[in-house]
Amino acid sequence: MNSNLWIEETFKDFLGLKFKVEKVLFSGKSEFQTVDVVETKGHGKMLLNDGLIMVTERDEFAYHDMISHVPLFVHPSPKNVLIIGGGDGGTAREVLRHSNVEKCTMVEIDSMVVDACRAHIPQTAKDLDHEKLTLIIGDGVEFVKNTTEKFDVIIVDSTDPIGPAQPLFGEAFYQDVYHCLSDDGIVVSQGESSWYAMDIQQSLLKVLNVVFPQTYLYSFSNLTYPGGLWSFTFATKKHHPTKDFNAERVESSGLSFDYYNAALHSAAFALPSFAIKGLQGLIDND
Repeated sequence: MNSNLWIEETFKDFLGLKFKVEKVLFSGKSEFQTVDVVETKGHGKMLLNDGLIMVTERDEFAYHDMISHVPLFVHPSPKNVLIIGGGDGGTAREVLRHSNVEKCTMVEIDSMVVDACRAHIPQTAKDLDHEKLTLIIGDGVEFVKNTTEKFDVIIVDSTDPIGPAQPLFGEAFYQDVYHCLSDDGIVVSQGESSWYAMDIQQSLLKVLNVVFPQTYLYSFSNLTYPGGLWSFTFATKKHHPTKDFNAERVESSGLSFDYYNAALHSAAFALPSFAIKGLQGLIDND
């Protein structure tokens, strides 16, 4: 093993993030993408899809806490949850911590991602065999188009809008999401970077505004995504993400978190001024 091995994710044509690699644990190519798992010096095990960092053991909790607990603590009774993507298992792990969730369905297109994480990143994949989880290896776009189930919360845990994830940013997909949500359903989606990908945020929010009566953006901080500040979209048929949030539910749940908490829940919807200006007319900020 080369002791000077580094892995670098390049973003657009002007930014790179480098990480010291101690060991390559898995490297493969599925019909959809390349999949790599490496052991890094400072961030633990890392999953990369097509050379882009998806998860590191050191900071994965920030992403998985915020994509799951925010909608689950807003919806008054989330019993049936759908995850599109999320092959590392971290989002499912957090969803399944909620005792009122009776069923969680996860639809991941790439079995190689699931298998690699089962084998090498049990920190995120540990609940992929949970009794409440139905794991489907398949196309999430086709699933929401064809399912007759109704879901209280849908979480779109996708990569960037390239390759197999590209349809997950389109209007047809979100029309189908709307129809398979319950009457008071919520959908949260990976929402890119206000620093570096506001054009993608604008495009996604335009789509959500066509389909949903209320659309919001909220942010979190992590270590390994470009810019450090990352976002999720929050689209809802009924429930307001802060006005209908009861902080006492977080306390009474008995759950502990490494990133999420009740104060942070509301604060996450307070966006920096440049984001408010850039997304003017696309988000509800009442």
